Amino acid sequence: MEVILKQDVPNLGYASELVTVKPGFARNYLIPQGMAILATETNKKILAENKKQQTHKAEKIQKEAGDLAKRLENLVVKIGAKAADTGKIFGSVNAIQIAQALKEQHNFDIDRKKIHIDHEHIKELGTYTAKINLHKDVAVEISFEVFAE
Repeated sequence: MEVILKQDVPNLGYASELVTVKPGFARNYLIPQGMAILATETNKKILAENKKQQTHKAEKIQKEAGDLAKRLENLVVKIGAKAADTGKIFGSVNAIQIAQALKEQHNFDIDRKKIHIDHEHIKELGTYTAKINLHKDVAVEISFEVFAE
């Protein structure tokens, strides 16, 4: 079944993209959640017209994301955490804390949902990397250091 995505769906596609999914997934999840609409001929024509109008706007947004990626490339974010003598952290470091640290230390306001850590939660002191998806074609890896407070 073909549907047109109304918003970005992880592991499926991006907004205004025509994708093929199983009928049950579309009927029971995507359409009721407002994430997609059926890809009828009328909706496909509307999608084509909207894409024509948004091409220039998308290029501008992608250029801005590329500029932001260049500024983020060599940053090192420091995150303090309470830790035991063995180096284990009480709790864990996650994307929310990385987003807060980027805002406080470097004044970059990045949505926590765009930050992906290789290990879901960091539970030890050390240096790690995180991937930030700024745009569907622009992603940057930053390094962050977890130190004991």
